[in-house]
Amino acid sequence: MGFSKEDKSRRVLRGFKTLFFLITMVVSFLLFSAPVLVVIADTLLPCAIISSSLSPSSLSRETLYFNLSNYDFRYSIIDVPLISIVRSAVILCVYSFCDGPRLSRWPYLGITTMCCVSSLVFVSLKASYFFSGLSTDRGAIEAALFVISVTMAVAHIIVAYRTSCRERRKLLVYKIDIEAVSAYKNGFPRYQKILQEERVK
Repeated sequence: MGFSKEDKSRRVLRGFKTLFFLITMVVSFLLFSAPVLVVIADTLLPCAIISSSLSPSSLSRETLYFNLSNYDFRYSIIDVPLISIVRSAVILCVYSFCDGPRLSRWPYLGITTMCCVSSLVFVSLKASYFFSGLSTDRGAIEAALFVISVTMAVAHIIVAYRTSCRERRKLLVYKIDIEAVSAYKNGFPRYQKILQEERVK
């Protein structure tokens, strides 16, 4: 009976270890692919909010063309998801074309920050005009759209900063490794030369 209890505790412990390993792998995968996940969320969430506020018959190319042709900065919200899509496309292109050193410095972090700050300024100005004469019962979905756009912009900046710090740490470790290898290559022959001189003496 004691053996069965011990065997059961081992199985439970093994199950906890496996679960912890799986959770760690999932979290590390999410952290590694955070820029792409934020881009996907920034593209889909505003479009989903816009789609939920419209009837299925209104989701057509003619409706989109009508909204764009009758665009008014103070009353139209069609530009908010378009801003998110353009912002995500630019950030994804920069992230795709940047390697380790570029991810750690100017191109990725700088362009992401500029895109997000400019979109935040645009969305903030638009929100001040849009909600100035709008009743609260009509502006629930619209408020959620603006909040999601601002949240995604901040998320882009945070993820870009964390990615930049991670790549900087990688480059620092790589630099230390390179310096260690070069010191080994340069130092070891000198040590052999000293040994040979000592043997000659």
